[in-house]
Amino acid sequence: MGRSYYKRKNTQSREKDPEENFSRQLYTDLEKNINNLKKLLAEPNDLVIREFTVRDTSHKCAIAYIDGLVNTDEVYSTALKNVQLVSEQHKLPEDKESLFEEIYQSIISQADITKVETLDKLVNSMLYGQAIFYLDGIDKVLTMDTRQWEGRSIEEPVSEKVVRGSREGFVESVRTNMVLIRRYIRDPNLCFKTYKVGRRSKSNLVLAYMKGITNPDLVEEIKRRLETIDMDGALESGFIEQWVEDSFMSPFPQIKSTERPDRVAGALLEGKFAIILDGTPFVLTAPTVFGDALQSTEDYYERWTIGTLLRVLRYAAAFIAVFLPGLYIALIGFHPGMIPSQLTFSIAASREGVPFPAFMEAVLMILTMELLREAGARLPTTLGDTIGIVGGLVIGEAAVQAGIVSPIMVIVVALNAIASFSIPEYSVGISLRIILFGYMICAGLLGLVGLILAYIMTNIHIVNLKSIGIPYSTPFAPTFRRDWNDLVLRLPIPMLTKRPKYLKTQDPVSGDSGGDQM
Repeated sequence: MGRSYYKRKNTQSREKDPEENFSRQLYTDLEKNINNLKKLLAEPNDLVIREFTVRDTSHKCAIAYIDGLVNTDEVYSTALKNVQLVSEQHKLPEDKESLFEEIYQSIISQADITKVETLDKLVNSMLYGQAIFYLDGIDKVLTMDTRQWEGRSIEEPVSEKVVRGSREGFVESVRTNMVLIRRYIRDPNLCFKTYKVGRRSKSNLVLAYMKGITNPDLVEEIKRRLETIDMDGALESGFIEQWVEDSFMSPFPQIKSTERPDRVAGALLEGKFAIILDGTPFVLTAPTVFGDALQSTEDYYERWTIGTLLRVLRYAAAFIAVFLPGLYIALIGFHPGMIPSQLTFSIAASREGVPFPAFMEAVLMILTMELLREAGARLPTTLGDTIGIVGGLVIGEAAVQAGIVSPIMVIVVALNAIASFSIPEYSVGISLRIILFGYMICAGLLGLVGLILAYIMTNIHIVNLKSIGIPYSTPFAPTFRRDWNDLVLRLPIPMLTKRPKYLKTQDPVSGDSGGDQM
């Protein structure tokens, strides 16, 4: 209902748009076309218009472009110079239509040149870094792909560092990101479909998938969702993620984001799709299931025993990150008899003089840790690391000395923080931290019974959650036993010759086992 309300509201505002007061068509008169262009662009200071005549003729023409978005040397060498200095041996027709066609076919030496007949398409082309060629007396123009702007070089991803693997990461250019993916998948069946998203930003969005592998129904569904996007601007892939996901109220991310081209290539070869948005280095892949959150590309680069061990450690870390503070609250506050006697005496001695119950003690320490974590993330790298380490040590030690918290609580919070840092997916780590507070509240109210109820409710939510129509709890429920080979355990690569069954891919086989080399 909220979406439809805003849609109606935006539609009404667009009906009063002052840009509708002048014609959006192209005229044969050069001056009218240039004036219309200036009006539509609100006469920006970076609009460059160069008017001149074709050699040895009276035909007026012009080249227009946005300064800073184009390679001016290329504009001069491929268009301006060629039109002004046409070879004398080159016979130019007198008829304007024929002259325009001659310029299009043989005089302008730009590789990517197209004809445009509407003002809207012309302006969109200019804002994407293309130069425009006008010829007086012709009601259409030529657009030349001369784009060039400053961009960041390819570097190692900051948020997904690995010990073994590629050091290349995505950048803010959608074309560069497409090239990075093609370097991993040199297959003609790799498809890229381009969209424009954002009424005003008009950002380039590319949907990537493997024809002949990805389920066609899945491709049609994501295309339908992308075509419904209606917003002023998609400034980052997070806007797209929140628009197309199945349940925006869930704390669990139903679409993965990554800076690693090898990770995207792996997802495409499994039968998933990827969404690349211009202006951000984070590429989205989907569908995703809960088991994907605890996997890393590094699992496949190491031997299967190491990959399996790392995954088991991550599952243990996820359990600690969610349950440990709640277990502490429940056992201390409701079930001290379940703790071994010697440990009970040690905890009782350490808590002597602490004025707060276990629940308040845990909440204070967890909130302090979250504040330190957020402060460290927002500060410069070196200073942020110092704040996180020194701040935690100083505050923890000071709190214990002041008798506000017990030493055992500091240990619990430290283990919880280390476990949450072990989750490879940043968004999943945040989700677990959100759930942690719910578990702590349930444990503070009902003890272990509250924890069990919270765990049951979490499972009910996960079972009902979907990612682009795929159950989030797959392959546990519904059960696909074959997909368990690459879930908690990571079997040897020669045994992983089948794509995930839950994706219903067109080509289920990804390789040959080599005659069971095991």
